[in-house]
Amino acid sequence: MKVGKVPEAVLKRSVLKQIRTNRPEVLLGASVGEDCAAVALEEDEMFVLSTDPITGTAKDIGHLAIQITLNDLASAGAEPIGVMLTFLLPEKISEAKLRAMMEQAEAAAHAANVQIMGGHTEVTRVVNQPVISVVGVGKAKKGRLISTAGARPGMDVIVTKWVGLEGTSIIAKEREEELLTRYPQTLVDAAKGFDAYLSVLPEARIAVESGVSAMHDVTEGGIFGALWEMAESAGVGLEVDLKKIPIRQETVEVCEFFDVNPYELISSGSMLMAAADGNGLVRALQAADIPAVCIGKVTEGNDRVLLSGEERRFLEPPKADELYKVV
Repeated sequence: MKVGKVPEAVLKRSVLKQIRTNRPEVLLGASVGEDCAAVALEEDEMFVLSTDPITGTAKDIGHLAIQITLNDLASAGAEPIGVMLTFLLPEKISEAKLRAMMEQAEAAAHAANVQIMGGHTEVTRVVNQPVISVVGVGKAKKGRLISTAGARPGMDVIVTKWVGLEGTSIIAKEREEELLTRYPQTLVDAAKGFDAYLSVLPEARIAVESGVSAMHDVTEGGIFGALWEMAESAGVGLEVDLKKIPIRQETVEVCEFFDVNPYELISSGSMLMAAADGNGLVRALQAADIPAVCIGKVTEGNDRVLLSGEERRFLEPPKADELYKVV
């Protein structure tokens, strides 16, 4: 199999179908597009758990490890509490590098008022660059849990900020010298700085308060992958206007240079949502200085359609992220 997410057919056939043990206290479990699990706690609260490995880059890996996991929790409408970190490190790693990664992680955790509760650190021959696996722990009130599968026909589809933020930042940092052969330093620096937008916790809080029905943070596979996963999880169709999907010019330039599709590029920092009153949710987000736009509608059936002027084409199941073509 190719690097990246396994094909959806493989996921269903060889992973999800093998999960046969069910417990009554598990409220949200494994499914296409779901990034979290939820376990009942007290009468009015539940645990929300998430897990993620960070493998696409070694730069700023500590920061990314925390932020990506907190975004997963936020997409379920949960308040993040803590994380558990597993570091798998190559033999060539130095103690200074390990310390720097941990400092990055603590800084990101502190900014979100999240505690690093424990984990495991190991040097191993099975990796050639640092890998961090994260388990995130959050809490949510009963009745406030948001699922990727919550989209219903007639709802509006909303995207926050811009797609391609994480991938653009990673590529600009990893391949800066090549980009500078065509673009000015100001553009490359702006692209590198997109990591400042990676948190989706603020928009998630506003969306929950505004009655959002479904949320899915846009990660591997980009916006096309996230749209497919939301629709597949809910068993619905989509009609999306490609021209309305928000994207920064820096992302367009970086992706053009390396011949990658920005709509299939890892996009942490952007949240995909479905809501009965999309325009009202967009206004609430914009009032908090969070860019957001309605890009389409949830429809009956299984057709996931992209519109571009008079052209109509269908979304396909997610493929390997475009990031892996470059880094």
